Amino acid sequence: MDKNRSLLSDTEINAFEKDGAVVLRGFFADWVSPLRKGVKFLMSKPSSRERSYYPEDGSAFFFQDLCNWRRIKEFDDFVRKSQAAKLAAALMRSKTAQFFHDHVLVKEPGSSIATPWHQDQPYYCVDGCQNVSFWIALDIIPANISLQCVAGSHVSGKQHKPKRFDGSNLYENDPLDEVPDIDNNRHQYKILNWGVNPGDVVAFNFRTLHGSGPNISNNRRRVFSARWVGDDATYVDRKGRGSPPFSHITLKTGATLCGPDFPVIFKK
Repeated sequence: MDKNRSLLSDTEINAFEKDGAVVLRGFFADWVSPLRKGVKFLMSKPSSRERSYYPEDGSAFFFQDLCNWRRIKEFDDFVRKSQAAKLAAALMRSKTAQFFHDHVLVKEPGSSIATPWHQDQPYYCVDGCQNVSFWIALDIIPANISLQCVAGSHVSGKQHKPKRFDGSNLYENDPLDEVPDIDNNRHQYKILNWGVNPGDVVAFNFRTLHGSGPNISNNRRRVFSARWVGDDATYVDRKGRGSPPFSHITLKTGATLCGPDFPVIFKK
């Protein structure tokens, strides 16, 4: 964390609870260089979970990879040694902060790939309200290519059908509602959107509707995401290959989330 930055204000915690998303300036300024190093290594040696998307129009690709913190030292150091776990616990109002997974997203300059509006929780093998995703900027990211979040969507009581990037359903016979057409009805929503600098973080709830546009800039858009869960986290079997695909987990639905994949990093 930036040495000149205090942990959190009540205003920031309240904004996270009310809107489901908040920007925190400079929190991980000290971690930008090591995380960039880790991303460079990952892109040279991606895992079997790597999912890169190559636009049909021939524009630049969108790199994604997940769950690499145990094999990349810089990511492991961030999880275990940064203030991220303490920050997560404070935002979640949780006595514990348990690491869920990491996710690297790199939109190369000129990529026409947009990230569709979605919620994260329907993709995940975890349930509960105490959770937070840290979307950490590793580059200067102007507002027009940055993350967008629908304020209050995390408390709507609705979860929406998770999709692949090609628009197909992630799960067969999924009974959840389709994601609403936000882009053509933006006036109906309070949409939060921030330009960010390296080390800034957008913290948002797993149930918050969010998305982002194509990278129409001339610069890379590197993001390191770190996902955390709190005291009420339980495992849920969604009867399909989720994302991340924790297919080796043998927990039963309703069980407390536990095991080496999900270490408790902070505990009061």
